[in-house]
Amino acid sequence: MRAYKLNATNDSMGEVRVKVKLTNAIDEALVSRGILNPNMLRVCETEALVDTGAVRTVLPMSIVQQLGLRIRGQQVAQYANGMEESVGLTEPVIIELEGRETTEAVLVIGDTVLIGQTVLETLDLLVDYRNQRLVPNPE
Repeated sequence: MRAYKLNATNDSMGEVRVKVKLTNAIDEALVSRGILNPNMLRVCETEALVDTGAVRTVLPMSIVQQLGLRIRGQQVAQYANGMEESVGLTEPVIIELEGRETTEAVLVIGDTVLIGQTVLETLDLLVDYRNQRLVPNPE
C-alpha cells in the first residue's frame, strides 16, 4: 500500500493546503456517553497538505501525542521512491474537512499532516488545483 509520497523538489505549485480539525475518536465516544468531561476532549486544528498520491492519511508523532492516540499496530508504507517502511497505525481519529467528517486510523510518519485518498473519497471531496482548495463532488 502506498501511504506516503516523497517529493523530489520543493516546488509548491499545485499544492493544496487546507484547514483540518482532528479529534480523538475514543475521547468523543466517552464524552457522548457522559463518561469523560467535554473539557477533556483532545482536539487539534491545523493545516494539512492534500496528497492525492497518498492512499492513507498521515500524522506526525507530535500531533498523535497531542491527541493522546495510542499506536495500535504497524503497517508497511510504500513511498513514491519504492522504499518500504513499517510505520505506526493509530487508534481512530475524527477528521473534519469542509464541514464533513469521517473516522479512520492514520499512519504515523514525518512532520506534515497529509490528507490521503481514503478521506477524500469517503467525504466525496475533489481537489480544485486551479483555486487550491477542496470542493464537494458535483455529481
